Amino acid sequence: MYLNELKEKPVWQMTGQELLNLLKEIAVNESPHSSTNQSKDTLSKRYVYGIRGIAELFGCSISTANKIKKEGKIKSAILQYGRKIIVDAELALELFSKK
Repeated sequence: MYLNELKEKPVWQMTGQELLNLLKEIAVNESPHSSTNQSKDTLSKRYVYGIRGIAELFGCSISTANKIKKEGKIKSAILQYGRKIIVDAELALELFSKK
C-alpha cells in the first residue's frame, strides 16, 4: 500500500528515502520482464558500421579494411545499400579467422 501511495505522489514532494524505495521496487519488479522481452539473438548481435567500423573491428588501417572488404573474405557478414555498410561483427571475425 505504501508503494501505491508513492506512485501517486509527485517526485518533487518525495524525500530522498521515499524516492530510493520507489526506484528499488521498480528495479526489482522490472528486471525479469525486460530480459524475457528481448531474445538472446538480439542481445548477442553486435554490428559495426562503415569501413571505419571494419577497421576498428580488426584493428587495422582504413585502407587495409577496404582491402579486406573488397577481397570478399567477410562478404556474407556485410549488408550494403548504396554507401551504407553494416557488418555483423561476430560473423565477420569468424569468417576472417577461417580464411
